[in-house]
Amino acid sequence: QVQLVESGEGLVQPGGSLRLSCAASGRLFSVNAMAWYRQAPGKERELVATITGGGSTNYADSVKGRFAISRDNAKNTVYLQMNSLNPEDTAVYYCNVNAKTRSFSTAMDYWGKGTLVTVSS
Repeated sequence: QVQLVESGEGLVQPGGSLRLSCAASGRLFSVNAMAWYRQAPGKERELVATITGGGSTNYADSVKGRFAISRDNAKNTVYLQMNSLNPEDTAVYYCNVNAKTRSFSTAMDYWGKGTLVTVSS
């Protein structure tokens, strides 16, 4: 009922930048918080950044000052601008959206399929 399509996958050199996008579509009554997670090889999935419906943001300590999350409510799209990338940022990045499909339904979390970011020289 709700589809999340991520884009922006790529290979970038250390110190470079990359921008991820995630567009939500389908039966959407309201979209609440949106977030990005990542999972590096051999590690557990971790929260990278969140943004509320009102635009308040929160970041993992490891990306503060380098990454910026934003959203376009008219497009139901969330972005992650990643700057000063280093090899430790290499991971599959997942989009997460908390949304309601009907006015009377309970909000649920939806996940994208993931997009690979590789930072290497």
